[in-house]
Amino acid sequence: MEATLASPSSLTSLPFRTNASFGSPSLLFRSPLSSVSMTTTTARGNVAVAAAATSTEALRKGIAEFYNETSGLWEDIWGDHMHHGFYDPDSSVQLSDSGHREAQIRMIEESLRFAGVTDEEEEKKIKKVVDVGCGIGGSSRYLASKFGAECIGITLSPVQAKRATDLAAAQSLSHKVSFQVADALDQPFEDGKFDLVWSMESGEHMPDKAKFVKELVRVGAPGGRIIIVTWCHRNLSTGEKALQPWEQNILDKICKTFYLPAWCSTDDYVKLLQSHSLQDIKCADWSENVAPFWPAVIRTALTWNGLVSLLRSGMKSIKGALTMPLMIEGYKKGVIKFGIITCQKPL
Repeated sequence: MEATLASPSSLTSLPFRTNASFGSPSLLFRSPLSSVSMTTTTARGNVAVAAAATSTEALRKGIAEFYNETSGLWEDIWGDHMHHGFYDPDSSVQLSDSGHREAQIRMIEESLRFAGVTDEEEEKKIKKVVDVGCGIGGSSRYLASKFGAECIGITLSPVQAKRATDLAAAQSLSHKVSFQVADALDQPFEDGKFDLVWSMESGEHMPDKAKFVKELVRVGAPGGRIIIVTWCHRNLSTGEKALQPWEQNILDKICKTFYLPAWCSTDDYVKLLQSHSLQDIKCADWSENVAPFWPAVIRTALTWNGLVSLLRSGMKSIKGALTMPLMIEGYKKGVIKFGIITCQKPL
């Protein structure tokens, strides 16, 4: 199986399997052979489509259940921003808890800066925001407060949507921020609605990256900004058709725990955005800037409060904690990259 995605025109959904073994897309989208009858080919195609739909639904369910169970643990230890922090490359994992939470806010600000939303004139243009994969609404509330904008967050987890709503009410932001259970691949919004389309660490969960990007572009308003911050695998070298088997093995193990489909690279995202004729497309590798994050998560998990919370939250949380060293290994060996990809929709 090729671990990267091909040209934008051929990007398709890869099936999610609970053992994290991903088949070749050709097995699901094979052209009819002349020696096989059309009836047989059609029957096989129907079975393949049904299997793909089932596996996608299993992935959605797995993601929702994972975050239903683990979001409370994360909030107890790390607060309401469910994403990496942005650090100086020489930062220490021994930062205070407040230092790590400040790094998470910095991640938001650095993402806006990279996308070109840096001055008062640009900020005034942002009236409506969608937070795709909103978690418990940390980014939604921050962006609504920063821009005075209306922000809508979507998540597959009913537990997250309710908690996000409760936190917005507690912070007197219910008039600006709302949350709903919805699929990022089929967003319940009209075309061109949002001045800022925000996806902070949700792209890695998307089984169809082409459809994911298409939806982000569709709901973006003319002149609006799209910001994707996500886990990626490394870019493939010229002539390289797949990751090395040992690299893929690391990713497969992470996929099994965190309910992830096949990964892609930042280059793949750039190609997808280019296929939509967007402007100011750019990307960066921020792996160095997030290096202290996972060691810090492990350190907090090993505190007394962390261990008690972990045991109370359930088996999915425990499995997630046991998988964290693989994230560190993946970053250190260069197979995992933390990427930001941004662009602007033409007027």
